[in-house]
Amino acid sequence: MVIYDVGKLIAETRRLAADYKRATGKSLAVSSEIAKHDACELLELEPLDEDSAGGYDAVGLHTAWRDLKIQIKGRAIFDEAKSGQRIGQLKLDKEWDAVVLVLMNEEFETQEIYMATREEVENELSEMDGKRQNRGAMTVARFKYLARLVWTPAEGIIVE
Repeated sequence: MVIYDVGKLIAETRRLAADYKRATGKSLAVSSEIAKHDACELLELEPLDEDSAGGYDAVGLHTAWRDLKIQIKGRAIFDEAKSGQRIGQLKLDKEWDAVVLVLMNEEFETQEIYMATREEVENELSEMDGKRQNRGAMTVARFKYLARLVWTPAEGIIVE
């Protein structure tokens, strides 16, 4: 029996994380959980159980990405002028088909979601120097460049 409404808990988490950042200048480590929640809700993805040890977080239900195994990354952007902001490490040694990047504002509200296929990511990483390539590290700007925009608040799901 579920006692709590997850949507309400996520909304409260957003508020607390934003208040904490304003009060301390530090971020709470909650953006990945908010990103997973929002990606699943907004893109019609089925989240995996926490016990699943695969390299992906959800499976696509929407016709545009049905059955794709999707890794979900999230980033709250507090200062647009700062360059070099990175996404979390990509699990290159695990099984997955695509990566979505959920970009949130300073209130931890989702503003954009981008998606790239595994092939696109691997091609991009093969052009990077060895150290970053081996870690699966990539900047937000680089990911946005290679990926396609798949969701905005104004348009909802965007299918090419």
